[in-house]
Amino acid sequence: MPAFTSRFVSAPDALRLHARDYQQADGGTTGGLTVVCLPGLARTSADFHVLATALLESRVAARVLVIDYRGRGLSARDPNPDRYDLPIESADLLAVLAALEIGAAVFVGTSRGGLHTLMLGAVRPTILQGVVLNDIGPVIEPRGLARIRGYIGKLPEPKSWPDAIDLLKHLASAHFTALEEQDWDTFARTTFEERDGRFVPLYDPALMHNLAKLDLDAVPVLWPQFEGLRHVPVLVVRGENSDLLSAATVAEMTKRHPDCAAVTVPGQGHAPLLIDTPTTRRICQFVERCGFNLHSTAAAQRGLSLLS
Repeated sequence: MPAFTSRFVSAPDALRLHARDYQQADGGTTGGLTVVCLPGLARTSADFHVLATALLESRVAARVLVIDYRGRGLSARDPNPDRYDLPIESADLLAVLAALEIGAAVFVGTSRGGLHTLMLGAVRPTILQGVVLNDIGPVIEPRGLARIRGYIGKLPEPKSWPDAIDLLKHLASAHFTALEEQDWDTFARTTFEERDGRFVPLYDPALMHNLAKLDLDAVPVLWPQFEGLRHVPVLVVRGENSDLLSAATVAEMTKRHPDCAAVTVPGQGHAPLLIDTPTTRRICQFVERCGFNLHSTAAAQRGLSLLS
């Protein structure tokens, strides 16, 4: 399986940020197409290892960069929990992308990562060559947010890996009905880490600080930001049992965007784990198509240049 290199970058406020950098040795077959993956609220770069591996092994991407937000994974925790918010994290992302010389890429955003991608489309539209939105859209269902707010930073500490698996099953098995035992083990090991004999979450529990202040009756609707993605292809991935992204919202997304496809992941909720072969294959096909579109556009522009 392709290895990754850990990259560390300073945020604008000097906090240490981490990213996994997966690369093809020879640039792949797409002429150097890069994919940037952005995790969910309390998730980390480890969530995308299976997808990054599939993207490189299928040779549709030459590089996959997966970023840990502040307070998650190997990025440093912020002593001020007020700074765990979207604008500051977006500035962090821009700093990482600049430091690692990412000029343009296909972005895969899970939940909060999709919100960051929508924001990037507003402030830096030329950086987007295609977008995969994993179980997130312009309309966020309040009951899904309420459920997430009910457990972020509040989980009891597991006593062992089997205990961690049982905890996640208790929390999520009603939404993730298709997971096999190995999938639950993967889910547990990308949610907790064993440190000094304790099993602790891979995120700062202080993430609950800003989430607790969120008014669930006044969640912004982001149709203008979504329509700002009209210049690039979009793939929407929705968990069949998702309580955060409704099927009606997905239907409206495909209606409003001229090049928006959708796929449903059976037996998964919010957010699909992106570890099953059909879903990773579909994302690889989408990325391959983004690369084909870029090369076709470049060729057409060269043709026009010769005629002028």
